[in-house]
Amino acid sequence: MDKKHVMIIAEAGVNHNGDLELAKKMALVAKECGADAVKYQTAVPELVISVFAPKAEYQKETTGDKESQLEMVRKLHFDFESHRQLKEYCDSIGIQYLSSPFDIPSVKFLATLDLPCMKVPSGEITNYPYLVEVGKTGLPVILSTGMSVPEEIEDAIKLLKESGSGEITILHCNTEYPTNYEDANLGAMLWLRDHFGCPVGLSDHTRGYECDVAAAALGAVVIEKHFTLDKNMEGPDQKASLDPKELTDMVQAVRNIEAAMGSGIKAVSSSEAKNKPIARKSIVAARAIRAGEILTEENLTTKRPGNGVDPMRWNEVLGTAAIRDFEPDELIEI
Repeated sequence: MDKKHVMIIAEAGVNHNGDLELAKKMALVAKECGADAVKYQTAVPELVISVFAPKAEYQKETTGDKESQLEMVRKLHFDFESHRQLKEYCDSIGIQYLSSPFDIPSVKFLATLDLPCMKVPSGEITNYPYLVEVGKTGLPVILSTGMSVPEEIEDAIKLLKESGSGEITILHCNTEYPTNYEDANLGAMLWLRDHFGCPVGLSDHTRGYECDVAAAALGAVVIEKHFTLDKNMEGPDQKASLDPKELTDMVQAVRNIEAAMGSGIKAVSSSEAKNKPIARKSIVAARAIRAGEILTEENLTTKRPGNGVDPMRWNEVLGTAAIRDFEPDELIEI
């Protein structure tokens, strides 16, 4: 197993509540927390949501039901120029800017920003013309798979590849905010990897970050997690997000697991090698032995330290003659 750097995406989403300065501050905090990238959402709301579209239940619980979904989203999204400014700010502080496009003009715009990949959100996995446009960018794709079944994922991957996309990384995802742990179904991430032969990761909406640490141990190459500056702020996703301290702790935990995974080859590490002669045993005299005496199970035993004859040579030693006198506990020589 090769050591791989897990890409950690701090999902700012719309937790900036449409405030560009707050969005920039989130980028800085994500950088300070150790994330590799900060991700936003790019959309022309009127091209994404009809006037008849209802809010999701979690959105009603967090933002009320007096306004429509379209009215809510209009307040949470930036125009393209604001996203260009966000990208420039992220570049200036040394964190990767990413954004999920929700419509074709947003795909085309983001393709002009010299991004390393295009992120397809779960809700667009069955959007045929949108997927064609994403594929035409030629960029690698991170594909979230919340609410989808294998056939839909297969169709999306095929369409993206036929349209010219780069490598596709599949993110296992449960699209509920927050996701209950019993619905996280982390094993599905491994199924996606084995079935589609693609790199995989996790877009996690549980309240904590245990699933993210587990995903790193299971081989995720990308982990995406919502974060907020304050869970008590207004907005649909705040309460399903990590605060800065939690994000910092999550990043460190993932990095610890990343380091702990190692090469995957069982070998003696340099750190433990010095303990080998201390912890292992050698064949020693169980009592005083005279030169020429036959070595037997009665006059031999095994004790520390382990810098003498290996006890795995026990049968080779039995029946031979002592080459000299040995004191009790003295290492046997043959």
